[in-house]
Amino acid sequence: MPFTKLVKNSAYYSRFQVKYKRRRAGKTDYYARKRLVTQARNKYNAPKYRLVVRFTHKDIICQIVSSELGGDKVLMAAYAHELKRYGIAHGLTNWAAAYATGLLLARRTLKKLNLDEHFEGVEEPDGEIAMTEEAEIDGETRRPFKAFLDVGLVRTSTGARVFGAMKGASDGGLYIPHSEKRFPGYDMESKELDAETLRKYIFGGHVAEYMETLADDDEERYNSQFKMYIEDDIEADGLEELYTDAHKQIREDPFKEDEEAGEKKDKSYWKEESLKYRNKKLTKDEKNERVKERIAEIKGA
Repeated sequence: MPFTKLVKNSAYYSRFQVKYKRRRAGKTDYYARKRLVTQARNKYNAPKYRLVVRFTHKDIICQIVSSELGGDKVLMAAYAHELKRYGIAHGLTNWAAAYATGLLLARRTLKKLNLDEHFEGVEEPDGEIAMTEEAEIDGETRRPFKAFLDVGLVRTSTGARVFGAMKGASDGGLYIPHSEKRFPGYDMESKELDAETLRKYIFGGHVAEYMETLADDDEERYNSQFKMYIEDDIEADGLEELYTDAHKQIREDPFKEDEEAGEKKDKSYWKEESLKYRNKKLTKDEKNERVKERIAEIKGA
């Protein structure tokens, strides 16, 4: 960004500063946020939900968020590190993991709203584009849960992982308006999507291909890059079965607890834990006593 001198006059202080600060720091795209957050006036205070997808070096964060006057409110969240409970222990930031995390979020959201039995989504992904449609519930037509994709500042190029999370959430039963143009396998010239290519990405086929190529061409590099896979006896041929089984488990129990985590700790435990690392505020007498002890310690040395 070009250098801009910040003049802190009365006009500056009369504004809401946070959004300008975050825009200067390159943290928030307010052009996109305004359109994702602004709700039509005839919706009568109905929340406008968005599917927020963010990537870190080791994790994927998927959330269903709505905006309120006091700030953003998270309805439901799912993380890639939770996929270990369903058998996916490695490659937690690739395209297939993004799809599984989006699927986990969708099933959790619908389970919380008691809609999981009415909106199943796509149980056997085949790479085809399928939007969630209306369903009959107790003789009434019910529209699916709707959310808009919030990509943040990530590049929305064809094949980007953020669209993997969106595809997983869509196949999980949420209604997320989108087209096929940014999925892997879409041809710009013919304007068509190769469903087989997209299916391959959903089940980690691109990772399996790379594993086979590396194993044939450079065994040393293969042993280095896929060390954890080798230790767990995961081969390229077994990846599709692994992801298929994980998708099945996610649908059966989206709120599955971590077996290794043990008993869930309450707020009182974490409050006591945090106090261990806080310095207790001393009174004036305690401070004087501490100084005397320190002086005596130095003299003794």
